Amino acid sequence: MKKLTKFLTWPTISGVLLALVILQQFPELTRKSTTPTPHLTQVDYSDGVTPASYTGDSSRASSTNHKTDKTPTLSGPVSYNHAVKKAAPAVVNIYTTKIIREHRHPIFDDPFFRDFFGYDQMPNHQRMQSSLGSGVIMSPEGYVVTNNHVIQGADEIIVALQDGRDTRARVIGTDPDTDLAVLKIDMKDLPAITLARSRNADIGDVVLAIGNPFGVGQTVTMGIISATGRNKLRLSTYEDFIQTDAAINPGNSGGALINAYGDLIGINTAIFSKSGGSQGIGFAIPSEIARDVMLSIVKHGKVIRGWLGIEAQSLTPELADAFGLKNKEGILITGVYRNGPAHQAGLQRGDIITEINGMSTKAGRKVMQQVALMQPGEQVVIEAVRNGQKLVVESVIGQRPSFKPRAKPRR
Repeated sequence: MKKLTKFLTWPTISGVLLALVILQQFPELTRKSTTPTPHLTQVDYSDGVTPASYTGDSSRASSTNHKTDKTPTLSGPVSYNHAVKKAAPAVVNIYTTKIIREHRHPIFDDPFFRDFFGYDQMPNHQRMQSSLGSGVIMSPEGYVVTNNHVIQGADEIIVALQDGRDTRARVIGTDPDTDLAVLKIDMKDLPAITLARSRNADIGDVVLAIGNPFGVGQTVTMGIISATGRNKLRLSTYEDFIQTDAAINPGNSGGALINAYGDLIGINTAIFSKSGGSQGIGFAIPSEIARDVMLSIVKHGKVIRGWLGIEAQSLTPELADAFGLKNKEGILITGVYRNGPAHQAGLQRGDIITEINGMSTKAGRKVMQQVALMQPGEQVVIEAVRNGQKLVVESVIGQRPSFKPRAKPRR
């Protein structure tokens, strides 16, 4: 036994000493790697309309080449040309023509006047009005999303691709409530944009705006996301805008707002400007809204939304104090549509909705958007307060009728 111990002692001591020397010379061997693993997800649609890809759902995904980890790094990319090359082919220029028929004086309709002056031989007075905008090819089938105000009332729509091809487009459907429209072009080998989950976009993220400002041709500008969830701008009925300082000018409407990887996060739609040019305050419709609107229009010819049949506003502490209300949170009903779902459920003007299907109405705008996503015929349970007393009613979601937009956005 002593011989065995003596035999093992010196090799063991020598091994330990050798290990200590190696660790002293190469200390990095004891450090753990802190480099994040790049990951990205992709979802394929089965709705008959197939956007190129959809990033952001790790449970239904396949890996790709760019990373989504937002760990701060010491240096950023020196160029975004890879993002532009990826997205720009799917951004199109849109040219519209409208025939304007001018009103004539009633005297020209008098039979004596027409016979005396030979007015029947005179041509009708009309003129052509041209306009321009941008659009995004969302699927290889040729579905193009743009702003409704870009093509509204147009008699002819021409779509021009980055590769030099152009063709006439037909309108599949429009949605004034979000200021979106879906066009269809019939061409082969169409590029399609890659969709990103816009809800993952953060303030401070780098974004690029691609469009056709002032008709000079496809142009790329750079900025950051200045804010998300912008609303109460009176641009459209449903507002959840991404705000950016990337230069957006007339002609950019309907164009793409992409992230640093070349994926679509928004459809450029409006600017705040006193001069008509860019002043660093632009707004884009999130890509997820654009996707949902497109799929609904392609399937139904219009967007089908759930509806409670109320006009409402978020309850503020000032309003609560003015009405002498103890409850400081909820949605204040300011109007009820006759024979609408809320009216049939017994809700009244002045009621305060506190919950819808268990969802708190503290964030009133988001709750009403969730109602819009519900299907007509779906039952909901509504908790409300009336004259300080709690009441619970059941209602059946209706289909939202078409309303005129409250304001026309600036191009």
